Amino acid sequence: MTDAVPFDHQAALLACAAGERRALQALYEQEGRYLLGVALRILRDRALAEDVLHDAFLNIWTRAASFDPARGTARGWIFTVVRHTALNRIRAMQHEVNAGDDLEDLADAQEPAVAAPEWQADLGPLEDCLDQLSDAKRASIVYAYVDGYTHSEIAERLKAPLGSVKAWIKRGLASLRECIG
Repeated sequence: MTDAVPFDHQAALLACAAGERRALQALYEQEGRYLLGVALRILRDRALAEDVLHDAFLNIWTRAASFDPARGTARGWIFTVVRHTALNRIRAMQHEVNAGDDLEDLADAQEPAVAAPEWQADLGPLEDCLDQLSDAKRASIVYAYVDGYTHSEIAERLKAPLGSVKAWIKRGLASLRECIG
């Protein structure tokens, strides 16, 4: 059995910063389906998620030189770009809705399901570690880091005190760090 060589996200980002289009293509081929899952999880609309993914890859291409390995992993940076692009799209849509549509309809359409299979698809050890958390800690972390909700929004969704939500996230992240090691 041969060991597969792991994909070097950092080298691909550096190549993007140097203008190598094949590096961007390699990033897309390596992570595109997972990044689409992130966008889909946030936006709940495939066409919109595909559009956001396109915009995110344009951002990755144009901002690759701003990646700083001292602040985190290249793969994490790429996922963050997609997440922020999706959240920005939701914010823009909410401003459009404020102009005339009913906000309650938008809120109902964006109600997340904590255990949606898309976010659990290929998490490997992270999935096992998430399963070890209490429901409240796991839900708080998913709402915050996958769906992009604020602590106040999470408290409202879970019908829990704000301080409890903050503590669940803090302790849950500590448990995840320890579990992943």
